[in-house]
Amino acid sequence: MAKVLLVDDEPNLLHTLRYSLRQAGYDVATATTGEEALAQARGERPDVVVLDVMLPGLDGFEVCRRLRAESSVPILMLSARTDEVDRVVGLEVGADDYLTKPFSARELLARLKAMLRRREMLRQELAQSPASEASVASEDLEVDVRGHRAALGGRTLALKPKEFDLLTFLMRHRGQVFSAEQLLERVWGYADTSDPRTVPVHIRTLREKLEVDPSRPRRIETVRGVGYRFVS
Repeated sequence: MAKVLLVDDEPNLLHTLRYSLRQAGYDVATATTGEEALAQARGERPDVVVLDVMLPGLDGFEVCRRLRAESSVPILMLSARTDEVDRVVGLEVGADDYLTKPFSARELLARLKAMLRRREMLRQELAQSPASEASVASEDLEVDVRGHRAALGGRTLALKPKEFDLLTFLMRHRGQVFSAEQLLERVWGYADTSDPRTVPVHIRTLREKLEVDPSRPRRIETVRGVGYRFVS
């Protein structure tokens, strides 16, 4: 049974979502403040975190940032605010995806199922992959897939989990062009309900860490009107 940490300060919504998740077979822990969320995440070791942005005390962005510094647990952020800036910030601090309120319990369940399925698929692929696929390199960029480490010119890169997954996928398929929708399906495990900014934001943050001049990338190219490819 997968464990979900549900973090929201709206009692009615928290009750409704907790009921829906339990009915769907999830073990659910809850928190209503940022501080409580961090304590629960460290104590309960959830398989996925559903995290609201607007929380008393530490807000969801700061909670996400701190969780990401110590864990690769999938994080789905929630917000009633529709500003694109908020969505981008959430993804930049380490959220795997972003869901805007109002949403249906069915949509949330579909998203969680896909996130957990993709995480398990990655684990199985890693366990079954031969030694020759345990690492991938291009010039001075090296990715240790099994060790979940990446280095550029011998310097360790601080990549968030989805940045790491995206980079690994693109490097393993260098030269191939993938649309944002294809990357959502192959790297995130779903495409139909995801925020359209998810892939572009992760591409941008990757370029900031990989490229000498992110505005003129030479590793991850944009093929206008089509998608992205790794070319270095």
